[in-house]
Amino acid sequence: MDCSKLSDQDIARVLAEALPYLQRFSGKTVVIKYGGNAMESEALKNRFAHDIVWLKAVGLHPIVVHGGGPQIGEMLKRLNIKSQFIQGMRVTDTETMDVAQMVLGGLVNKDIVTLINKHGGKAIGITGKDARLIQAKPLKMTQKSSDKVAPELIDLGCVGEVDQVNTAVLDQLQDSDFIPVVAPIGVGEDGASYNINADLVAGRIAEELNAEKLLLLTNTAGMLDADGELLPELHSEQVEQLIEEGTIYGGMLPKIGCAVSAVRNGVKTAHIIDGRVPHAVLLELLTDRGVGTLIS
Repeated sequence: MDCSKLSDQDIARVLAEALPYLQRFSGKTVVIKYGGNAMESEALKNRFAHDIVWLKAVGLHPIVVHGGGPQIGEMLKRLNIKSQFIQGMRVTDTETMDVAQMVLGGLVNKDIVTLINKHGGKAIGITGKDARLIQAKPLKMTQKSSDKVAPELIDLGCVGEVDQVNTAVLDQLQDSDFIPVVAPIGVGEDGASYNINADLVAGRIAEELNAEKLLLLTNTAGMLDADGELLPELHSEQVEQLIEEGTIYGGMLPKIGCAVSAVRNGVKTAHIIDGRVPHAVLLELLTDRGVGTLIS
């Protein structure tokens, strides 16, 4: 938004609309999962970083959890390593895990940290392995077997789920006025590394911190019905029905699953929003209309 093109009345209206939300959310934690197309456009990346710094400056406590699926996929392609997905999860052997750690914990994480700091913030990039922030265990998934008698266990390799979150690490960073930027790599009891879906990490962190909001940025307008129309609000019962109907599938399954889990476990609200919209985070947090889909 170019404020120089706004009239004084427009600026006053925007500030008046935002003020109640600023008062309500002051001092509250907001967990933001950042990924998808919002990470691929330079303009959108800079706007996102600016918005995160702005939220911190006005008294909110943002925590950024980022993905990096497209970047991992591109690197695997360059290295001639094939990718396979099952129910929206990337099958991760040890070779793929090495690539995921390099891309998520190195390239992507440090790019986000650099941009936030460039815009005046104090970001610190960490992975779930640092200070055992994210203690993980192997993710167990099942699918219907061909004989339809018993479900088959799917071997996803080094794919994990969150077992515990060391919230003291995040508390100390926030108390020191830093903005945590978390790469979704967990560590097992034996020290093994696990690739964890970033939506699941963001949701669990939001739960453990009793966050005010969980924002999941994606590359669609939000949750869409069978006709492709935006669903502004969904209840958990509706979500289950949409999954059964096949309207929610693939990579949207972990996203909607962690949103539902978050609101059932103490997070005030969860939102799936369009990361392609400039300033999507500010629009969702500080305007009456918001953007995307509210999960309640």
